[in-house]
Amino acid sequence: MDDEAVRDRLRGVEDPDLGDDIVSLGLVNAVEVDEEAGVARISLALGAPYSPTESEIAADVREALADTGLDVELTAAVPSDLSADETVLPGVKNVIAVASGKGGVGKSTVAVNLAAGLSQLGARVGLFDADVYGPNVPRMVAADEAPQATESESIIPPERYGVKLMSMAFLVGEDDPVIWRGPMVHKILTQLVEDVEWGELDYMVLDLPPGTGDTQLTILQTLPLTGAVIVTTPQDVAVDDARKGLRMFGKHDTNVLGIVENMSTFVCPDCGGEHDIFGTGGGEAFAAENQMPFLGSLPLDPAVRTGGDGGEPVVLDDDSDTADAFRRMTENVADMAGVVRRREATRR
Repeated sequence: MDDEAVRDRLRGVEDPDLGDDIVSLGLVNAVEVDEEAGVARISLALGAPYSPTESEIAADVREALADTGLDVELTAAVPSDLSADETVLPGVKNVIAVASGKGGVGKSTVAVNLAAGLSQLGARVGLFDADVYGPNVPRMVAADEAPQATESESIIPPERYGVKLMSMAFLVGEDDPVIWRGPMVHKILTQLVEDVEWGELDYMVLDLPPGTGDTQLTILQTLPLTGAVIVTTPQDVAVDDARKGLRMFGKHDTNVLGIVENMSTFVCPDCGGEHDIFGTGGGEAFAAENQMPFLGSLPLDPAVRTGGDGGEPVVLDDDSDTADAFRRMTENVADMAGVVRRREATRR
């Protein structure tokens, strides 16, 4: 079997999101058949490691060649027109911002659990706490170890739950307020991103501060975002502010991966009844209104608060309906990141 025969087989593998086969879409970078070794080496333009959809595409490729007698060696990379020297964070495949229009909707909780959930899937993950004025991430993952500096004055980030961490909280006193104007915020954010030895990451999750201010603008102008996740609660007040966040990303031509509705339903531990403390369905309706993917509803559960305060992300709980909700959200985010990256590949 030669290279072209393998490509013909791959025309039977569909991309479920883009609606065509992977060869016609340009998602097969290269095919090399080594008949002597009995190996087919295939490079696919898949950009979201451990995304369930992309894992299924890879499995379908193997299945398409299962009866050929060839061992299938798969690699994945989305081609770029930029060299490593021209790229900010060249070792990071996907940068995902977690944002909200207002505070108090659980944005940091979503960011921490998203990062821990991606790591749990097997991905290499970094979590950058970009909320300069109110950094909470170190507490939420019980990160007591301070970053280390190399001889070249770059920063080695500490790790928790397989996630590399960076936060302003590592650099100031526990109770010290950060009182800075915009230019200083821009400078420190740039340093915290570029001077950190992140290494090779499949995903970097950014926990943005609430609102649409200097920090958000710095991130949008500096980093190559794969996309943003917008967090809201069901109530109208939160949705109104989430709408402003959505417009901000639209004005900067940034993909929005979808909407997460946090604090959706409270299940009474005594009677088992469900209570919609903050209303119901507001986030899902907001997503539908703006033709955005709905990434999931996350319940209002005391275990989430306990996990955040105790430094144990609830997504890592092996046996919990709430943890399952966070895991589904994590998989949906990874899937949508994959859609964005594969669309990029089809346009090249």
